[in-house]
Order: sequence, then structure tokens, then C-alpha cells
Amino acid sequence: MRYLALLFIVAVALSGCHGCGKEALVIGSASGLRRDTLSPPPPDSAGFVTRVVTGSTTPAQLIAFAQSLQGIPYLYASTDPARGFDCSGYITYVFNHFNIAVPRRSVDFTYVNRQIPIAQAKTGDLVLFTGLDSALRVPGHMGILKVSAGKTLTFLHSTSGKAQGVTETPFNSYYNGRYLKTIRVFRQNDQ
Repeated sequence: MRYLALLFIVAVALSGCHGCGKEALVIGSASGLRRDTLSPPPPDSAGFVTRVVTGSTTPAQLIAFAQSLQGIPYLYASTDPARGFDCSGYITYVFNHFNIAVPRRSVDFTYVNRQIPIAQAKTGDLVLFTGLDSALRVPGHMGILKVSAGKTLTFLHSTSGKAQGVTETPFNSYYNGRYLKTIRVFRQNDQ
């Protein structure tokens, strides 16, 4: 079992997603991780983070704050808005703003809360994608979904692609090919 977990971690490290699949494990001033970044939630008995507790924060509050960060540049392994974000650094910063602890790397969201069909997605749900190699079906990129009735599904994320930073992107065929799962983190979205 440990061999499989190690193999999984190595595969993620090699997958890459504009840098997001290789998110930093190093903590320190040179890493771009803010000193006020919350520690990730504790793992379960199998060693996986399976729960994110959002408390009284609403999906609308989260998405409003997430949208206010659009235009911040991409920076590998960073959670610092003054310098830039990688994909999970952006997620970390947005959730930490509301004092919500989340995993630091996209791959660590694999077992968080519960998976839902993309057709049932609501604003504030998280979406996981492969890294650049879509044949390697492990998380290497992620974003926060924004759902508006009658409009194309979009997500907010930090990318090193064309946008070079935090942007809102349509859930298009490129991302559909890399799509892995949708995660429900807000209980309010179950109503």
C-alpha cells in the first residue's frame, strides 16, 4: 500500500500542469508561502485529507473574494498575492482568507469531502483536472466553479497558460479532456 502511495506521488510530480502538478512542499520565506498560511486539515487514519470544514462561509462570499483576485500573476509554489499564485496556492489563499484550512497541493484534494457529477455542480464547488499529460489521471490542476443559470460553466484558477495568472475560464473541451472530478465542499450547496 505504501508503495502505491509513493508511486502515486511520483506520478503526480511528473505530471505537471503549467507547474501546478509540482506544487511546493517546501515552507519558508524563499518558497512564496506566506507565513500566515493555515496548516492543512488533519489526515484520516489512512493518511488522506478527507474533510474541509467551511463553517458559516457561503459559496457566494468565497466566489466574490476569489473574483477580486483576478489578474494576479502566476507564480509557481506561491500563496502570496503580492508575488503571484500557482493553482493550489490560489485555492489555499482564497479559503484561508475565511479561516478555512485546505490541503496545499491539488493532488491532496483527491479524497476531500465528496465527489458529485459535474452536471450537479454549484458555485463554490471545486474542480480537479489532470496535469498537462491528460493520460496520467491524477490531479495536477484545480479551480473554483462558478455556476450561473443559463450561462456556460466557468471556473476561477491560476494558470501559467495564456492568461498567466488568476482568471475565469469556460469549462471548454480542453479542460473537459483533463477533467477528473467535482468536489462538494459547502454543505449549503446540498440544499
